[in-house]
Amino acid sequence: MAGTRRSFVTLATGSALGLAGLSGTAHAQAYPSRPARILVGFAAGGATDIQARLMGQWLSDHLGQQYIVDNRSGASGNIATEIVARAAPDGYTLLQVVTPHAINAALYSNLPFDFMRDIAPVICAARLAYVAVVNPASQVRSIPELIAHAKENPGRLTYGSAGTGTPQNISVELFKMMTGVNLLHVPYRGGAPAVADLMAGHIQLVFSPLSEAIEQIRAGKLRPLGVTTASRLEVLPDVPRIADFVPGYEASGFAGIGVPHDTPAVIIDLLNRELNAGIADPGVRARIIDLGGTPVGGTAAEFEAILAAAVEKWARVIKFAGIKAD
Repeated sequence: MAGTRRSFVTLATGSALGLAGLSGTAHAQAYPSRPARILVGFAAGGATDIQARLMGQWLSDHLGQQYIVDNRSGASGNIATEIVARAAPDGYTLLQVVTPHAINAALYSNLPFDFMRDIAPVICAARLAYVAVVNPASQVRSIPELIAHAKENPGRLTYGSAGTGTPQNISVELFKMMTGVNLLHVPYRGGAPAVADLMAGHIQLVFSPLSEAIEQIRAGKLRPLGVTTASRLEVLPDVPRIADFVPGYEASGFAGIGVPHDTPAVIIDLLNRELNAGIADPGVRARIIDLGGTPVGGTAAEFEAILAAAVEKWARVIKFAGIKAD
């Protein structure tokens, strides 16, 4: 009994660091004790939503509680981000973190949150590819031909995107910045209408998420010129990288999980471990690849570095292009 009492006194009078560690351990032992939700800032059915559901299902299956996807679309993901930023830091409100979060930091001047300060990264689940595509009837058959044709016709070639400030828009603006070409932007309300108009011949180019273009590429309805990633893709092994012709070009997106700032480290570590196990699962990996992604995984710190680099990179491109939020 005396030893037990002395142990209790030692814990009760320990350092603040020790108490924080004890509190964190208690959180980890109790977590999760009820359903949690994953906020997705975009509509159901798209690649972002599907990625979130894939991660949510893995957590549900392996942590004994439901991780329910909650779609709160609008303002390029800012509505969902604000909800998570203001939520209790207890591990029951997660955010599907995607490329627009890094873009929005420079695109919007009066956000009610600071993404890098208010959202703690958990894991980068995947890198997401975009692919430069043209109509099969186009005379352009390669990235060098695209650059040459654009320089011969400055401001006359049109490219479509899912809207101003979207990854499709920003990835082309990076291409313009690095090649000196002048392309005319035609924003759409989503990537699917842009691809439809490309196939109809109304515009000349789209840097499309691979998930939105892969079936049309396989059917011969779109011609791929190059992928935006640092490496070639398993699903399009014969399509070169844009970087093969524009050294240093890279515009891949990402999908991962974040939580409110001040979420206990033990909860972040638990989620990170479970999601790393999911990303390593052959079935999950195959699904990520099928969605146009490259499985990543790794530590929360590594995801934080990815986010910080993306925020800095896209801020430079947005400044170069003079893009402002609608």
